[in-house]
Amino acid sequence: MSAAFRKAAKSGQRPHRERAQPASRRKLGLLEKKKDYRLRADDYHKKQNALRALQKKALDKNPDEFYFKMIRAELQGGVHVIKQPKDEVTPEQVKLMRTQDIKYVEMKRVAEAKKIERLKSELHLLDAEGKKPNKHTFFFDTKKEVQEFDIATHLDTLPELVDRVYNRPTIATLQKETVKGVTDPVHLKKLAQQRKNQYDLLKQRIEREKSMFVIAQKIQTRKDLLDKTHKVKVKKETTNSPAIYKFKFQRKR
Repeated sequence: MSAAFRKAAKSGQRPHRERAQPASRRKLGLLEKKKDYRLRADDYHKKQNALRALQKKALDKNPDEFYFKMIRAELQGGVHVIKQPKDEVTPEQVKLMRTQDIKYVEMKRVAEAKKIERLKSELHLLDAEGKKPNKHTFFFDTKKEVQEFDIATHLDTLPELVDRVYNRPTIATLQKETVKGVTDPVHLKKLAQQRKNQYDLLKQRIEREKSMFVIAQKIQTRKDLLDKTHKVKVKKETTNSPAIYKFKFQRKR
């Protein structure tokens, strides 16, 4: 006989015995002890008290109370997501930013213009193929002079140099001085290709300078539109020109 049974027999009380596990439920594990039921009950009552406290808080809430999250939240995929606030700027701040943009674009445009002038001074506005797009016209008095006209004799140079519109020395110059520079046809072809590349670069820089000028005009137009002066659009914006507006005349004091 165990000590618990001996103590219960001396006091005249009925000894407590743990309930036996039915054979049909042994696969479910051991029965919970008394203290396990107590812990579960305490947890249940704790949750019930929390729910009653939340219900009371909801009843005491002011129905007219407003929260910004009410308008900042949106439903995405069944989940409430708070919208990110947009950057807010004043008209004065926008004008200042436009001014800074115009200054930057104008600075880049001036830099391109300087590079264009430098390229023009190096190329002397010569055509890459060695031929000018315009024509050189000669005037004569009689038809006989026209028939007997020889361009090499008229220009006082060699026939091989007639097609050159630059560095075309005369016969007298060739007799006095030696020919300077490259004379090899392969080298001449290579120099012509380099000159053509330079002209292509010049063309690209001219187009870039024009586009920056248009961008600066468009930014200035958007900056002017920030004024509250009454205006009417006269011409729509295009890729090569900004929009044109007619503003109401206001006398400045």
